[in-house]
Amino acid sequence: MAGREIAVKRYVVRLSAEERDRLECLRSKGTIPARRLLKVQILLKADVSEAGEGWSDREIMRAFDTTDMMVYRVRKQLVEEGLEAVLSRKRRATPAVAPIFDGEKEAKLIALACSKPPKGRVRWTLRLLENKVVELNIVDRASDSTIGRVLKKHSQAPSPRTMGHPAQGQQRVRRRHGGRAGRLHAAARP
Repeated sequence: MAGREIAVKRYVVRLSAEERDRLECLRSKGTIPARRLLKVQILLKADVSEAGEGWSDREIMRAFDTTDMMVYRVRKQLVEEGLEAVLSRKRRATPAVAPIFDGEKEAKLIALACSKPPKGRVRWTLRLLENKVVELNIVDRASDSTIGRVLKKHSQAPSPRTMGHPAQGQQRVRRRHGGRAGRLHAAARP
């Protein structure tokens, strides 16, 4: 293994005049996010065209206090995907945290919230609902704020033409400290 070097593909940055003008405009604007500005500066310094400076990765790393991987990824992304891919933010294919409630679980929660409250209670609180959905094995865990968001999302009333007046026949759900969490329309109740 001694004496062997790992060959890393070198991505050469050649910007057209239009691309260079666009990057110069972005850099002089001063209102772009810091990470995007760093990418713009890396591309402008790495450009080996006649208008470019053609800096090495080491020079770019020193000048902008960044890592070799950052420089490499920016070069690679430009060559493989184009300028728009470098400048735009990549959207996640899946959310960072999977949703706790899917359609079926939301329906069970809404049905529970619309049911008669426990004995000795006038109405359901978010804390009571939180404990009950776990007790009934609807979900493994949930917070009162998650319960409130789900209920609020589904408390949008249908049009008054189809359901009558939206302010009539609503049932309220209370938060832990007595504040309102939202309203459940009569159409959502069983």
